[in-house]
Order: sequence, then C-alpha cells, then structure tokens
Amino acid sequence: MNSSEGTYTENPSGRLAAMAGTGEVDVVILGAGINGAGLFRDLCAQGVSCLIVDKADFGSGTSAAPSRLIHGGLKYLETGEFGLVAQSTLERNLLLKNAPHYVSPLPTVIPIFSWSKGMLAALRTLLGSTSAPRSRGAILIKIGLMIYDFYGSQNQVMPRHRMVGRRQALGEMPALNPSIVATGTYYDAKISHPERLVLELILDGLQANAASASANYTALVKSANGVLTFQPENGTVFSVRPKLVVNAAGPWIDDVNDLLGAPSKMIGGTKGSHILLKHDELVRSLAGRMLYFEADDGRICLVYDYLGLALVGSTDIKADNPDEVRCEPDEVEYLLDSVRTLLPGMAFERDQIVYAYSGIRPLPASDASLPGLISRDHSAPVAEPDRNRPFAVISLVGGKWTTFRGFAEEVADTVLGRLQRSRKVSTQAMPIGGGRDFPVDAAARADWLARARSQTGIEERHLDQLLSRYGTRALEIAGHELDHKGHLPDSDGYRKSEIDYIVRNEFVEHLADIVMRRSTLAIAGSLTGRDLQEIAAIAGRALGWSAGRLAEEVEAAIVELEGRNLMRLD
Repeated sequence: MNSSEGTYTENPSGRLAAMAGTGEVDVVILGAGINGAGLFRDLCAQGVSCLIVDKADFGSGTSAAPSRLIHGGLKYLETGEFGLVAQSTLERNLLLKNAPHYVSPLPTVIPIFSWSKGMLAALRTLLGSTSAPRSRGAILIKIGLMIYDFYGSQNQVMPRHRMVGRRQALGEMPALNPSIVATGTYYDAKISHPERLVLELILDGLQANAASASANYTALVKSANGVLTFQPENGTVFSVRPKLVVNAAGPWIDDVNDLLGAPSKMIGGTKGSHILLKHDELVRSLAGRMLYFEADDGRICLVYDYLGLALVGSTDIKADNPDEVRCEPDEVEYLLDSVRTLLPGMAFERDQIVYAYSGIRPLPASDASLPGLISRDHSAPVAEPDRNRPFAVISLVGGKWTTFRGFAEEVADTVLGRLQRSRKVSTQAMPIGGGRDFPVDAAARADWLARARSQTGIEERHLDQLLSRYGTRALEIAGHELDHKGHLPDSDGYRKSEIDYIVRNEFVEHLADIVMRRSTLAIAGSLTGRDLQEIAAIAGRALGWSAGRLAEEVEAAIVELEGRNLMRLD
C-alpha cells in the first residue's frame, strides 16, 4: 500500500538553522496562504531553495476564509473575464484529480425568477458599465451555462448543465420560493479542508527539496543591505540573503512592500463573511446540492451542505483592515434574510449559527462602484532591484483559491527565468499531499481500508474517517494510533493519538492551530469545552507547555472562537 513517504517535517528547526547559518537562499516567500504555498511547492520541485515565512499560522488569513468552493467563476462571464473562466475551470478539473481527498463535485442549482430580465444590463456590464445586472433571467443564464460548459470541457470530469421548468424544479426541491420560473443546474466543486491543503502544499515542498525551509509565527522585522531579518514568536532572530523575494502577503501586501523598501498601493480588498447553521431540515432538502442565487440587492449568495451544516455566504463589502475583520451583526442578518427569501417555508434564526468567519479578499486596487465588479484575476508586478535593495520583489496580487496552481506556475516560470534556470517538472498532474494514490471509487476505497486494517489492526470505520481527513497520509497517522489510546471526551470521531500526531508533525504553535486549521473541530461545530481542555493537555505534553502557558492557550482559543467566530463552547 502506498502512502506518504515518511514524515515531511523531519527536523524543521534544523533546516531553518542550517539556512540561517549560511544566510543563503534562492527565494524568500513572504506569506504562507494558498498562493504562497502553491509557489513554494512549485519552486521546491524545480530544485530552487526557498524559505516560506508567515507572521501567523500557515493558511490562517484570507486562505482560511473562502466559501470553500473550487469553482470556475460563472459570474466572471458577466464582466468579460473569459480568460479567467477558462483557467479557473481547468484548475477546478485538475484539483478534482490531484486533490480528490479534499475536492469533490458539487451540483449547483440556480433558482430563476424571470425568463428575459438582465439581457441589456449584462451587455452594458460586458462593455464596461459599472452597474451589474440585478435580475438574471432564464435566457441569460442558459447562455452563460452553455459558455461555462464550453470552457469546462478541457480535462472535463463532470456532467454538463441542464435546465428544468418550475413544476419539475419544485418537485425536486419543494422548499424553493414558488415564484421561480425555472432552475439551471451545473457542476462546480467544493473543498472540505482548505487550511489543510495549504499545509500539504508546504509539506510537499519540504519533501521535494531538503534545502528549503518554512517558518510560521515569524515576522519580518528588517530589510537592509540585501538581508532580511526575522523574529520568530518563540525563537531566536535569524537573517538570510535572498536572490529574489516574493510578496505573497495577500491583503497585507502593501505593508510588506513598505518594509521591503518597495512601497506600493496595489490592494483594494473586499470583505466576505460566512455563517454555518445547524439546520437539519435545510441540509436534507439540499441533498448534496448548492443553491447559487441572487439576494434582494442583486449580489450573489450561496448555501450548501458543508460537513453536515448549512454554509451560507457571502457578503462582499469594501474593507481594508484584515487584522480586525469579523462577521458583523448586520452581515449575519443579511445572510439570514437572503435564505429566508429563497426558502420561505423554513425558519432561519441567529441561534442556529454554530460558527462564523470572515476574511479580506486581496483584490487589486480599483475604483469600481460595486465590489462585485472588481476583477478576481491575478497579476505579479515586479519591483526591480535598486541601490538600496539588491533583490527584485514580485508581488502576488489578486487571484482566487481555485487558480493557485496556475498562478504559481506562471510566477515560478518568471522566477526560474530570473535565476537562469529551467523548469524540471510540471505541477499540472502532480498530486497534492494525501491525494497521492487516493482511492477514488467505492471498490478501491474498500480495498484500501481492508489493507490498512490488516496493517494497523484499527477498525475500518475509524480508518475511513482518517482517509477522509488526511487522504493517504491516513496510514501514517493510523500507525501513530498504536502508541496512544482513547477518544476526545465529546468528539468521538477524533482520537487522542490523532491530535498528538498533528501536534508533533504539523508545525503547531498554538491551541487554535489544532482546532481551527489542522482539524475541522471548530468549524464543524463539534468542539466542546471539555475537548478543548483535553486537546490543550495533549499539546502541552508534546510541546512542553507549562501550566501557565496551557491556561493562556485555552483562554486565547476561547476568546477567538466565541468572539470572532460566534461559537458557543459548552
């Protein structure tokens, strides 16, 4: 049975110390979100030595706050971004193949309330108007879905769209507003563990190149004479002299460029907030489908089943302070009102919310009157070296979750050209982390589970859970089970040994890293106060936390989860 080839993070502090000892590295990537992590993996695979650094945890900023969709961008057709749609649909199809442990098809239903509205408005928008269509009728949606199918035909892995009339639509989904005239159904995809995918890209990069290193909770404190100086949260200051720097700091790009001596005004972000509802009736009605619909103000909203909860999103508000972003009460009411209108027979109340999150989309600076009209495409402007800064700075501006691999490939080719090197391998068909050798059908999954049970002695039900959480890395984690026993007090799907493995092998620095990013305990609404205390105790033993540090970690996690994420920890 194939699985990950050994532990990815063998002696991470030793790698960092060796790099700091020589002070030499080809490329420093500042920011370990999805774009930075994707570039790190690509460059490491080409034999380029890289250091990726984040001032917080890996994948903890904007990359932890998406709608958790891997989509081709149907709405980008409206603004004429056909190239972005073509790239996005290709990358969606590739992720379904390269990360099947986390990315899966998502049938998407568009409720339609008119036959012909929006045609002239769409034409004006396509020609550059600053007002978007408010009501998109069946004819407009049919044209859009036909174009979308055309772009999605490259490496196609999912069915084409279909449209049905009101009677059939209500027969298939009776909870819909009866004012609809039709529905259109097409396929995109969803991602179950986006934060873990970011981590796996970094782990893959480290495995591919022993000369590369990574550091979370590490701040850039100085740039002078071609030397970058970093201060880890829990460690000693170190410095490196890169040949080139990539600024992948997302909404913090302009701040980082100021520190690098390459001042810029590139980012004009918008805020997106989401809520997750405990609503079994709605989840049953969705039956695995997403509803993609217009709110009363014309903005696009969505609702679908995410880990047994109803994920509702998203707002789109101009905002520029990523350090203080949270889902505000008026946004909560906006999202609840949107689903109340769409599904009038169901009740939606604030006390159904089990989790909420929000993030700043690092979009390019724009004077567009509506946030929805700001381009989601990406660019990589270069600040050339000058007398005070001997290295070039490439800034990763804009982009979307789905296109990270393609964006990384473009930037990696630019970096390779500047380093006078050539590409060794393409990432187009390169599996990510636990997606390698993943069993993609029922028969292959049953075979994998049977063989894993014979090797580990662990019951197949739990192995199946591990396979869904970690892909084929599950076998390595299951092996760790042999040394530890017992489940968490209230989340019986997670074992103590699983948490111990995460703490010892996945760059954990804080308790929140475990419950918010290395696992789905928080966002799935299953975390309890007793679980949090037990997880803290496991982490404390593994990391040598004092009683005082352990109490601080628990309190900090509670403040964040209850204050920013609207959780109620029992």
